[in-house]
Amino acid sequence: MATLSALQLIAMLQDRHGPVLFHQSGGCCDGSSPMCFPVDDFIVGDRDVQLGEIGGAAFHISASQFEYWKHTQLIIDVVPGRGGMFSLENGEGVRFHLRSRLFDADELTALRTAGRI
Repeated sequence: MATLSALQLIAMLQDRHGPVLFHQSGGCCDGSSPMCFPVDDFIVGDRDVQLGEIGGAAFHISASQFEYWKHTQLIIDVVPGRGGMFSLENGEGVRFHLRSRLFDADELTALRTAGRI
């Protein structure tokens, strides 16, 4: 899921750079920020999980991160600040930000029934 601000920033980045994708960082250099890359500049790992799409951009997360976050809805937002060093929004005065909320019991049941977790 993405906020309107995130969708607008994604559209602007797509206009400038063409097709983009997201990868949820696992920590390290850029914290746990969702990172946005041109599709041709990022190799998705064999064990990465595609959670879905936001604004026409695939959103991937590592398998280990997926295990940690699989009980939550991830919401991509935009906040003031500096984007990740390699993320396309760097230099725009804003950065992508990850918010989350736990799925409720009914949502978890539906996800399990669908084989998603």
